[in-house]
Amino acid sequence: MEQHASVISLLVVVTVAFVTPILLHRFRLNYIPVVVAEIIMGLVIGKSGFNVVHEDMWLSTLSTLGFIFLMFLSGLEIDFTAFRGSKKPITLPSGKKEPNTFMVSSMIFTGIFIFSLGLSYLFVFAGFIENVFLMTLIISTISLGVVVPTLKEAHLMKTNIGQIILLVAVVADLVTMILLAVFVSIYDPGQGNTWLLLILFAAGVVLYFVGKRFKNRPLLESLSKGTVQIGTRAVFMLIIVLVGLSETVGAENILGAFLAGVLVSLLSPNQELVHKLDSFGYGFLIPIFFVMIGVELDIWSLFADKKLLLLIPLLLVGLLLSKVVPVYLLKIWYDTKTVLASGFLLTSTLSLVIAAATIGERMEVITPEMSGTLILVAVITSIFTPIAFKKLFPLEASAHQKVRIAFLGANQVTLPVSRELKSGLYEPVLYHTKMEKSEKMTSNSLFDIVEIVDYSLDTIEKNKIFLNEIIVLSTGNEQTNADLAIKAKEMGVSRVIARIEGPELEQSLREKDIEVFSSFMSTKTLLRALIETPSVINILTNQETSLYEIRMQNEQFDGMTLRRFPFTGDVIFVRIFRGKDSIVPHGDTELLLKDRLIVTGSKEYVDELKRELEF
Repeated sequence: MEQHASVISLLVVVTVAFVTPILLHRFRLNYIPVVVAEIIMGLVIGKSGFNVVHEDMWLSTLSTLGFIFLMFLSGLEIDFTAFRGSKKPITLPSGKKEPNTFMVSSMIFTGIFIFSLGLSYLFVFAGFIENVFLMTLIISTISLGVVVPTLKEAHLMKTNIGQIILLVAVVADLVTMILLAVFVSIYDPGQGNTWLLLILFAAGVVLYFVGKRFKNRPLLESLSKGTVQIGTRAVFMLIIVLVGLSETVGAENILGAFLAGVLVSLLSPNQELVHKLDSFGYGFLIPIFFVMIGVELDIWSLFADKKLLLLIPLLLVGLLLSKVVPVYLLKIWYDTKTVLASGFLLTSTLSLVIAAATIGERMEVITPEMSGTLILVAVITSIFTPIAFKKLFPLEASAHQKVRIAFLGANQVTLPVSRELKSGLYEPVLYHTKMEKSEKMTSNSLFDIVEIVDYSLDTIEKNKIFLNEIIVLSTGNEQTNADLAIKAKEMGVSRVIARIEGPELEQSLREKDIEVFSSFMSTKTLLRALIETPSVINILTNQETSLYEIRMQNEQFDGMTLRRFPFTGDVIFVRIFRGKDSIVPHGDTELLLKDRLIVTGSKEYVDELKRELEF
C-alpha cells in the first residue's frame, strides 16, 4: 500500500512538471521563469494548497538528484571566455570608451559583497537571524539561471553592458558556492576540516588535465555515437566521483556537482552534448526538485509569524540595495536607466539561496520557517526582476548590435566579400601584413585594411583578433591558416572559417568544428552547379533572392512551429539542418535551439530575422 502511495505522489509531481510550461504558454505568462512556475505549482499541490503530495523515498531521491544536477548545470553555464577581457573598446553614446569588463565586474561584486556584509549585521542586530556569514551569502548571491536567459532574450550577451552583468553573476556564483562550502566546514561540527576542501579542488585539477588529454582521442569520438554515448557516460561518472569525494571530505554534495559542471565547461564540450545534458536535467530531474520545493513550503506558517512576515519586504529591499548601490559605478559610462535595469536584474536569486537555506536548516542554524521565508523571497525576486529589467533597459541599446568578423589575409576573395558584408548586421575588419607602397595605395583607396607585422600568435593576440565572433583565415599559407584556426577554437571563437586546399588537413579541421573552404572545391562545385542547376546559381548570386543561413539561438522560439512563427514576412524557409539531419520544413515543423535555417528573401528582412534569432 505504501509503495502504491509513493507511485501516486510521483505521478502527480511528474504530471505537474509536464503541465506547467504548457499553462505558461497558453496563458501568455512567458515573463515568469519556468522553474519559478514549478515552485508555485508545488505550492498548490503541497502543504500550502491541496496537500495531495507527500515526500517519500522515491521523491526524496529524485529531488536530491535534481538538486545535484541543477548545481552541475549551474557550473556548466559559466563561460570562462568572459574572463579573457573586453573586445576592442568602442565609443559609447556618452562619449566615453567602453570599460574593461573584468575589472569593472570585479569591483562591482566586491562592492556587493561588502554591502551584503553590512546588511547582514543589521539583520542580525534586528534579531531576524543569528549567523552573519550565512546571511551575507544569501544576500550576495545572483541567479545565473535568470540572468542568462534574460540577457539572451534582450540580445545583450555580446554587448559590453551584457558582458559586465554576466561576469558579475558568474563571479558571484563561483565565490558564493566556494564560501558556502567553507561555511559548512566551519559551522557544522560533524563535517571535515576546511583544509580538506583542497583535496577536492586538487582532484578537480587532476581530472581536468586527464579530460583534456583524452578529449579528442579518435577512439572516444567513435564511441560517442549510437548506444554507447561515451561522452554522456563520462560526464555522469565525473559528477558521481566529485559528489562522492565532496561528501568524503566533509563538504556538501552540491559543491562536487558544481565543480563537475565547471570542469566540463572548461573542457569546451560540443554543443550536442550540452544540449543532451540540458534536455535530461530540465526535462526530468530538475522540474521534480523545484516542484518539491513548493510542496514542502508551508506559506501559511510563514504568514502566521509576524516577524517572518516583516522580514519578506525588508529582505527584498536589502537584496535590491545590495546590487543597485554597487552597480551605480556604471553611471560613469552608462545612463541612469541602464544602470538601474542592471541592478534589478542582478537582484534575481534562486538556486544558491535554496541551497544555502536547505543547508542552514539541516545544520539547525536557521529554522524551517526561516528557510521557507528565504526561498519565498528568492522566488519573488525571480519573478519581478526580469520584468523590471525589460521595462527599464533602453531599447535602443540593443537594437543595432553588429557581428564582428575578422578576415586574416587580404586577397581577391576576402576583399570583395568583406565589402559586401558591410551592412547593418556585420562589422568586417581586414587584417594583412605590411604591403608595398603601390599595393597599399591601390587597396586602401577602396578597402579599410589594418596592417599587422605578421600572422604570428603574439601579433594576433596583441590585436585582440580572437575576440571577434567570426574569424576567416585566408592567408597564403594553409598551415598557418590551420594552426590559427585550431587556436581560435581553443580561445572560444564561435565560428572559425579557414582556407585549406589539402584534403587531409581539411578533414582533421572539420572534426574540430572548423569550417573549411578552398578554391578547388569552390570552382568544382560552381561548375557542376552551372551544368546541373543553373537556376540555383542565379539564386545564390542574385543579391535580392540569395540563400542565407541563420542559426537559431533565441530560446524564446525554441519548440515553436513555423505555422506560429511571427517573423516570416517575405522570407521563405528552404531547409533546416539539425545536427547531421536535413529537414524539409512545413507548417508543423518545430524550431529548436542550434538549428541552422536556410532561408531566402530580401536582405533587409533576413538581417532583421538574424538579429532576432542569433543574438
